[in-house]
Amino acid sequence: MEKKPINIQLNITLEEANLIFKALGTLPFSEVYELIGKLNEQANQQLQPNPK
Repeated sequence: MEKKPINIQLNITLEEANLIFKALGTLPFSEVYELIGKLNEQANQQLQPNPK
């Protein structure tokens, strides 16, 4: 039986996010590239200026 993923939401500062990216960069790329991409996509969405 396949487990259904559970999503969580974290609230962190930009500096903390950059530290997480830096730490992930020390791990083998093949293990973290999907996570880096997912985090980067979500961060970029939140950093976009809000259209008026």
